[in-house]
Amino acid sequence: MIVGSANVDFTIAAERLPTPGETVSDGTLLVNHGGKGANQAVAARRLGAEVRLIGCVGRDPSGAAIRAALAAEGIGVEGLAESGTAATGTALIVVDRAGRNQITVAPGANRTLTVEQIAAREGDFAWADVVACQLEIPLPCVSAALATARRHGAVTILNPAPVPSARLDMLSLVDYLTPNAGEAERLSGVPVQGADALAAARALRAAGAGTIIVTLGEDGALAVGDETITAAAFAVTAVDTTAAGDAFNAGLGVALARRRPLREALRFASAVAALTCTRRGAQSSLPTAREVAELLGRA
Repeated sequence: MIVGSANVDFTIAAERLPTPGETVSDGTLLVNHGGKGANQAVAARRLGAEVRLIGCVGRDPSGAAIRAALAAEGIGVEGLAESGTAATGTALIVVDRAGRNQITVAPGANRTLTVEQIAAREGDFAWADVVACQLEIPLPCVSAALATARRHGAVTILNPAPVPSARLDMLSLVDYLTPNAGEAERLSGVPVQGADALAAARALRAAGAGTIIVTLGEDGALAVGDETITAAAFAVTAVDTTAAGDAFNAGLGVALARRRPLREALRFASAVAALTCTRRGAQSSLPTAREVAELLGRA
């Protein structure tokens, strides 16, 4: 089960990313559905998992389209609430020729999700093997979701993105914390140099999380828990890195739900993320289980 955001994305593919105050022209536009929560839900569903999503969209055409698209994927959307006061979350994304991106988000309805709405979905938490959260919804909702998941014995994953200004006080409820290098540095206060994220991961583990998995892009991933594990990235030609982190988290959650060992789960998640980078867009780029199996078979 995913507890998180759902957005509509406006993505422009440009020659390069603009500098402050600069206009870069001659791009192409792609309108897609996104949001870290919805992305992870779609990714997990395409990998063969049964998926439910708890979140909030606006009572507007974008919200209706998101709900319909998620339902068409086979995702349970009974927990996707509607706000009558806020518009559906919207993301503006620019992607350059190397696949690097800049993203600005207007959270809208995502920020109107309440702890009471989380509590009303108790049955979903009892149903789930794995519960995954991110930080595009209010922090009290994240804490409530993780606590409820723990009470029902589910494995908990927190993708701490975007990093908030407020201190995260729910790390003791997290079985797997999955920051990227920049997020690990901001959360821990420990500089991350290149692929060396070990010190930051150890600091975050000391803060209460169970296992820390730092994603390092083309340098792979580092997991620090009862043992330290590294996972190499798959070599692909990156077109757009949007949703790569969401794909990794979904792959990790699916593998853990299937009781795979962590080393195997990391390799699976890395393959899902790599394939996502080879296509434009967020949910449109997410691979199927068959595509991931083919990549793993070639590696």
